[in-house]
Amino acid sequence: MRIIADENIPLVQEFFADIGKIKVYLGRDIKAKYLKEADVLLVRSVTQVDADLLQHSGVRFVGTSTIGTDHIDLKWLKNQKIAFANAPGSNAESVVEYVLSALVYLEEREGFELQDKTVGIIGAGNVGGRLYERLHQVGVNILINDPPLQSKNEQAFPESCWADLDTLLEQADIISLHTPLISSGVHPTHHLLDKKRIQNLAAGKIIINSGRGAVIDTQALKKRLQTQEDLLTVLDVWEQEPHFDAELVKLVTLATPHIAGYSLDGKLRGTEMVCQSLCQHFGLPMRKQLGQLIPEPPLRKINFSAQMLPEQGVRTLIRACYDVRSDDLALRLALRTLTPAQAYDQLRRDYPVRREFANVRVELKSKQKALAQKLISLGFKVKLN
Repeated sequence: MRIIADENIPLVQEFFADIGKIKVYLGRDIKAKYLKEADVLLVRSVTQVDADLLQHSGVRFVGTSTIGTDHIDLKWLKNQKIAFANAPGSNAESVVEYVLSALVYLEEREGFELQDKTVGIIGAGNVGGRLYERLHQVGVNILINDPPLQSKNEQAFPESCWADLDTLLEQADIISLHTPLISSGVHPTHHLLDKKRIQNLAAGKIIINSGRGAVIDTQALKKRLQTQEDLLTVLDVWEQEPHFDAELVKLVTLATPHIAGYSLDGKLRGTEMVCQSLCQHFGLPMRKQLGQLIPEPPLRKINFSAQMLPEQGVRTLIRACYDVRSDDLALRLALRTLTPAQAYDQLRRDYPVRREFANVRVELKSKQKALAQKLISLGFKVKLN
């Protein structure tokens, strides 16, 4: 079996070498001419997979080790009877931890306590649902907007949490976006936060977008920030990636190059999930498991003395695992010498190892039960001595 893969898929050789002969390219450099005799194509989000790429190939299976499928022409693949797999939920924890890191930073910068705010979650699937669980367990008031999910009547969330979009935008102090990008149909999300809604946002709102860039009309957001500067904004995703608006970067509170889901754990889960789907499709045994291959985390254990206060302990641990400010600074520095597209690709290609909260064991004194409960709720492993 001949496999063409994005070289930035972690452990691609380790997972797929037993299945076939692998040739890797940069995701943006994967061309139709490389696929003429290929059986399998493995990509991440930067490769556009459609008829132009595959119509003269022998590809029978396409896998993307990402949650999103915006870069895949699913209808064309289906019509061609080409099997497809993605990795839903693989990096959900990573995105949630990105949002928590941003909130910790904003808490300190603006001098508020998260428990005193209402958080509005737009899109309550794999990521939004996990964010709800984390915040709910530490006592945060939450509103949810997700009409497709609400219409299923699955009672996934308390009835009091549901809100229509405009009510959520009015009542929530913090708005976190986690919807897929849908351009048509009953519930389109393209420019869900359009010019009118952005203009109507009350001063002081916090907007976090780690879902899809075009869910926000970023030109309308740019105009609002240029004239009023009264919103706090955290953008990890952008319209026209990788050719995003460098002027908008200067206006937002935190800016990062679509790396919210870039924990090593999340990327490796994506690789494993696609490998499982490929093996199932071709009737092959799954010879490798993630537990055999995942490297040891650089930070394994932290000890806190009895003097550590709960809020201080939470902030210290989140920052020890992941501090969003480092990615914001890296992007701003890169834009001094590179174009937005160059900075975007370079920072994602050379992204440092980042591990998730669950890799860290926190040792506390037996009387620190309040801190222990908060940390467990956020995904850390805790041992009371």
